[in-house]
Formats: sequence, C-alpha cells, structure tokens
Amino acid sequence: MENLSPLWRDVFTVLAGFTASSVFLLVLLIGFCVAVGFSKLRKGGGNTMTVRNLEESMGATTEYLPPNAPRGPADQLETPELQEVAARKPV
Repeated sequence: MENLSPLWRDVFTVLAGFTASSVFLLVLLIGFCVAVGFSKLRKGGGNTMTVRNLEESMGATTEYLPPNAPRGPADQLETPELQEVAARKPV
C-alpha cells in the first residue's frame, strides 16, 4: 500500500470502513433476529407470558383435534360423492 497514490489509499480506507460497518450491522441484525426468535420458542400456558390465544390467557389449555376428527357439520373427506368414486375404483 506504500506505493499507491493518496487517492487510492483513501478509496481503500473508505471501502474498508464501509465493509466493516456493514458487517457489524449485519451481525447485529442477525443476532437480534435470532434472540427474538428464540424467545418465541417458550412453552405456552396460563402461567407464562407467551399467550397464543384468549383461552390460554384465561387458564385453559389448547386441545388439538386428531387428524381423523370430523371438521364442522360435514366431513368433506367422507362425502357421498367421494365415497361413490372410491367404490367405483377397482381394487
């Protein structure tokens, strides 16, 4: 770097400073996102500060339906039309 003109030395200095500050801000942003992301992995429930729905904040726990439970007034996977098509298919 000793044989470069002062203009090129200043350009390299500015580029090095810009790169260093960009890397610092990128690490700071990624670190913040990771820290906030890990805080969302806490267990939910009535005694924690993580509230996923209104029932949970009232003390009740969330009960999830099994995959084969009917959804709504009619189970869309067991309609007469689909049963008719399944009955027509050769085994």
